[in-house]
Amino acid sequence: MGLGQMGWPIALNLARKGDGTETVAAVDADPARIAGLAAHAAPGLTVTTDTGAVAGADTLFLCLPDGDVVESVLFGPDGLAPRLAPGATVVDLSTIAHGKAVSIGRALGARGLRVLDAPVSGAPAGAEAGTLTVMCGGEPETFAAMRPLLARIGTQVLHMGPLGSGQLTKTINNVIYDINIAALAEVLPMAVAMGLDPGRLATVVTTGTSRSYASQYFVPRILQGAFDEGYPLGKAYKDLVSAAAISVERGFPMPVTAAATATYQTALLHGHGDRDKGAMVLPFEALLGVTVRAPGPSSE
Repeated sequence: MGLGQMGWPIALNLARKGDGTETVAAVDADPARIAGLAAHAAPGLTVTTDTGAVAGADTLFLCLPDGDVVESVLFGPDGLAPRLAPGATVVDLSTIAHGKAVSIGRALGARGLRVLDAPVSGAPAGAEAGTLTVMCGGEPETFAAMRPLLARIGTQVLHMGPLGSGQLTKTINNVIYDINIAALAEVLPMAVAMGLDPGRLATVVTTGTSRSYASQYFVPRILQGAFDEGYPLGKAYKDLVSAAAISVERGFPMPVTAAATATYQTALLHGHGDRDKGAMVLPFEALLGVTVRAPGPSSE
């Protein structure tokens, strides 16, 4: 359920790597997404907008935008939870808050269903290649039963601990990533304002000791003024909100995360919520009166 940038290739890999005896129903309310997946043939794959296709399913994979949508899809007026086979397993690949994952998991357990919170990392390219990292929380027996299916979509399939542990791991991974991008957004305009060449600077931060996946992905796009290729800032903000909630609830000091959150919020307040995380550089460019661009046309 859910055929966005990550969901449709995950559904396709689940179908293509099966043994031919299964039916994989791929469901989304958006007909455009249905049409996009339907163009890719796979044995046993049914693509539909009809949520009734999940009736009696032994396993339900969710790949949805946030925790509220997951909760509504499972327990709303037309919720899927009552329509699954008795003892079925729900594998939630969505990225949602740790506390929400625990409460949803407990509600499913009360209905006699098994559950894994299993968010993924690896971007759409990893979803298409089937090389995602899958971080799972739940009972060891449920993880063991689901591992062969998860191996169809990921090369690193890890049991992180009890219910909620997958989402906690994903939050930590995403926050570290966000901190990297926030640092780039702040420092790159400063360096250009001090007279450094953007192209040569980019070579250093993508090959030197400061390099990271964040710099290698976003810096080339910043140089081209391309801020619409990644996950939107406004939607990704939930990861920092989740980290802040844990910090407040547990009294954990997280000063670097708080600073990165302020950078994120600055970009959102400047109206860049529909652009990707690289757009965090734009307010700092405006503040310093510079642009971190390579010579040539810009898509900005």
